[in-house]
Amino acid sequence: MTVRFGARLAAAVAARGPLCAGIDPHPGLIESWGLPLDASGLERFALGAAEALGAVVSIVKPQSAFFEAFGPAGVAVLERVIDTVHDAGALVLLDVKRGDIGSTMAAYTAAYVAEKAAFTADAATVSPYLGFGSLDSAVAAAREAGNGLFVLARTSNPEAHALQSARLPDGRTVAQSVVDAAAEHNAGVEPYGDVGVVVGATVAPGEVDLARLNGPVLAPGFGAQGATVADLHAVFGPDLPGLLPASSRELLRHGPDADALRRAAQRVADQLAGMRENGL
Repeated sequence: MTVRFGARLAAAVAARGPLCAGIDPHPGLIESWGLPLDASGLERFALGAAEALGAVVSIVKPQSAFFEAFGPAGVAVLERVIDTVHDAGALVLLDVKRGDIGSTMAAYTAAYVAEKAAFTADAATVSPYLGFGSLDSAVAAAREAGNGLFVLARTSNPEAHALQSARLPDGRTVAQSVVDAAAEHNAGVEPYGDVGVVVGATVAPGEVDLARLNGPVLAPGFGAQGATVADLHAVFGPDLPGLLPASSRELLRHGPDADALRRAAQRVADQLAGMRENGL
């Protein structure tokens, strides 16, 4: 019997902590590792990061666009990264931010989260901004396959504020309506559900109410984008179940040395553990 994503994630976080390590093969990062800006450099960069970080964190988040930029060879590397992270004992959240309607969304679902999906990640990011109902097929297929989704709610980029903070006729913000819709799919599930949301660690405290979500929260913006452990406490409180602070560049800049990458991840993990233990 397939174990639900939410249960797998809770077990992984209990064993390794909540840090989500991003693998973003940005051209500048690849070159900073002394590697060529081609498919061979991408492979050495991404697999090196996957082996090092996958051994110490609970979940790894490859950003698919940086792989797709290299064409079919880059997609082949992405598939190897997913396998490498799994072999190292971590879960994989594939950052693809897909969202569409009808048969197109069904095709994205088959690619990323359905039973026997083309990519074997544990979860994927999706966009609800064609209406949350456009994700129904993805939610149903992910549940059947034991996989998860992370739905964009209140993202960290400044351009999102006008849309995501706009008020609906019932007084809620658009972002809050996304969180509430996700919460409906997670109601009554223990330890928490499989439909998470994305809320930036750099947003203002109190912008979204996550108390009823009962699901994981991916918090980008931690590390290189400026958010600190103190900011996590201010935005999310000291002990939000399922909170996954995400860091990529802040970790990846320590490569290509695998030990340095692992030490960097462990330092961040220790900071996050201190936040929970001390209520900071």
